[in-house]
Parts: sequence; structure tokens; C-alpha cells
Amino acid sequence: MTNYRRLYHQGGCYFFTVNLANRQSKLLTEHIELLKEAFRHVKQHHPFVIDALVVLPNHLHCVLTLPEGDSNYSIRWQLIKRYFSYHLPYSADEVHSNSRAKKAERGIWQRRFWEHLIQNEHDYRAHIDYVHINPFKHQYVTQVRDWPYSSFHSWVEKGVYT
Repeated sequence: MTNYRRLYHQGGCYFFTVNLANRQSKLLTEHIELLKEAFRHVKQHHPFVIDALVVLPNHLHCVLTLPEGDSNYSIRWQLIKRYFSYHLPYSADEVHSNSRAKKAERGIWQRRFWEHLIQNEHDYRAHIDYVHINPFKHQYVTQVRDWPYSSFHSWVEKGVYT
């Protein structure tokens, strides 16, 4: 079994990529309200700050900051995925495999996620920009402002972007 090494830093700011198991699926945007509810629910019990977030049909990118003294981002992702999966009606988009069946897992999410500890202000800005440019990069829109499932709009309101 692969030994995944994660970097846990108390109060850290992290960039994450979280994917659906079926990369052809559109479950995240089709069930955006459920995803928002999952984030809200987990945030109540395990606080965090969403610095930037973009939800695409089959994956999401975000920059999250954890509270001082807390480094457990893994539990947050586990609970967000679990909440979303539990409340989502069964879908033909789910990936079925023997290993998932043995563990009584639904085939909605990839089991792992990708994380990166933000190192400094330049790194922070680069990842915030990456989050916001992603719908354009994947050709969902011709202008970033046209993608509705993005924190880009709140950054415009703050005056960071024009």
C-alpha cells in the first residue's frame, strides 16, 4: 500500500484539488447547493476559512486557512465528501469497483486529494489566481467573471480584481 506523506502545519493555509472519481461527471455543478451545504455543515464543527474556491463539474480547487492550533485538513475533506455523498441520490455517474464494494463506498469521489502548503504571499497570490482562472483554462467560459461557481466575484467586490 502506498504511504502518502502529508504536510500538516497548525493554522496553515493550503491549496487543494479534489476530484470526482468519474472525470466525465458533472455532479458538482449539478448539485452545487448540496456541496455548499456540505461545506457549511463541516465548517460549523471544524472551522476553516475559504480564501478562494472554484467548483467545476468534476473537480474543485480551493485555498483554505485552518484555525491556529489546528492542522487536520484531512478530516474536513473526509467529512465534506461524506456529507455530499450521503445526501446525493444514486447516480449512473458513480464509479463501481470491487474495492469500493468491499468497503461499502459510493463511487463519487477519488479517494485522495492533492494539497500544497502555501509558503508565502507570492505563493498565495499565485494559487488564488490559479483557482480563479481555472474555468477559463478548462474552456467552460471565455471570461473568468462568467463562471458562477467561483469566489472570483467576492474578490472583485473586495477590489482585488477589476
